[in-house]
Amino acid sequence: MKLSERFDRRYQQSPMTGTVAPPAPAPPVAPVVAPAPVVAPPPTPAEEPLIIPTELSEQAASLSPALAAAKAEIHAQLLSHHTAQIDINNRAGIRRLLLQLTEEHFRSKPAAAVITAADKERLVEILFDEVIGLGPLEALLRDPDISEVMVNRPEQIFVERRGKIELTTLAFEDERSLRRVIDRIVSTIGRRVDESEPMCDARLKDGSRVNVVIPPVAIYGPCLTIRKFGREVLSPEQIISAGGATAAIISYLDAAVKTRLNIIVSGGTGSGKTTLLNVLSGFIPGNERIVTCEDAAELRLRQVHVISLESKPQNVEGRGAISIRDLVRNCLRMRPDRIVVGECRGPEALDMLQAMNTGHDGSMSTLHANNPRDAVNRLETLVLLAGTELPSRAIRSQIASAINVIVQTERLRGGSRKVVSVAEVLGLVDGEIALQELFAFRQVGVSPDGRAVGYHTATGARSAQLHHFRSNGVELAEEMFVPVAQPPAEQLY
Repeated sequence: MKLSERFDRRYQQSPMTGTVAPPAPAPPVAPVVAPAPVVAPPPTPAEEPLIIPTELSEQAASLSPALAAAKAEIHAQLLSHHTAQIDINNRAGIRRLLLQLTEEHFRSKPAAAVITAADKERLVEILFDEVIGLGPLEALLRDPDISEVMVNRPEQIFVERRGKIELTTLAFEDERSLRRVIDRIVSTIGRRVDESEPMCDARLKDGSRVNVVIPPVAIYGPCLTIRKFGREVLSPEQIISAGGATAAIISYLDAAVKTRLNIIVSGGTGSGKTTLLNVLSGFIPGNERIVTCEDAAELRLRQVHVISLESKPQNVEGRGAISIRDLVRNCLRMRPDRIVVGECRGPEALDMLQAMNTGHDGSMSTLHANNPRDAVNRLETLVLLAGTELPSRAIRSQIASAINVIVQTERLRGGSRKVVSVAEVLGLVDGEIALQELFAFRQVGVSPDGRAVGYHTATGARSAQLHHFRSNGVELAEEMFVPVAQPPAEQLY
């Protein structure tokens, strides 16, 4: 699959076919003496939320009243008289049972003649999804163009398709049916969701990340968010062809990984950090032992000598939790050549920095931050969460000696994900961590369809690691660090 179908195609502009406005708040009570009202100007089209009704497959489309009533009756009959026949491991058997119940139901109805074979097949598929799957969400999870599913309320389901937020016409029958799906998800990892514990993180069997929030925290009903697990690992060539980075940037990062520089991939939520970390991990030589530590297993390394560790939440008794910090500490006893931490978000930052400073060069992690400078500041804050009494200068010294390269990713206007900055850490200067930006993405405008356009360029700074690269047998042309002129409009991306 080309990158335009995964890294860039997913974020193409979709035609606007409708807009759904949020519920209007209750009008305020007017004071006795009211000043002249100030009318805010209407938002520009760029500021309006892009909400597009999703085009659904035939099976996912809304049911007619007759089919909806039939579905309710068949489902009730199944739960009342056939629960002993439901074996989730026998999917074919469940499908045959549902088909049998559907045929019997319509044979007993005088209006059976108006129900087509396609209607029956669609009804069986929807019932099948409800019995062993996630109900109306199954059709969305099967759609390769959808990267995120967001259930705000039982009757309101949004998706992110190709980088755009779209409102679907799907809905759960009621809050109880949504709660059944939520309980089915969280029970697979030994968790529960109730008023005493109204928030939960989980994952599906395919690795998709799930977040659940229910009342009393969620005011308008249960909320369910699913970040789908990407099934394809992008290649460097795909990233380049889609404009996510240039050949010079990829060549530099390839050299940094192979010569065992420690790298942090920084960015916001959904900016492509894990995608890029997967690409960078592909540069690690196949004869090295790699240990990965993640909250939810998303990294898919192609090397043979890989150990994947995943954190574990506490059980229903409130015990048994295993944190990322526990994993990082344990992996140091597993003789790793490289440590890859899926995301650094807590006190494990201290253990990761200590590992990088004590012989585990070439390690990598991701971090939530807006730019390379914010990334080093956030690392300092995370180290303080470990409860250490280290002074700020000592923490900065650890960061400066442990981290060599910070790669910043960003989701730009229009949905495209790009590497927007590559910076080297030069060390401490007057008590502050010095950074040198080598490559940057210069945005110069917005296309007619609302996409950010620009170009990648070197900044003109010469890499401080050139000697390190040469001493490890990697030669980089110094021309790659020469800035480029802004290309003509037709070559911007």
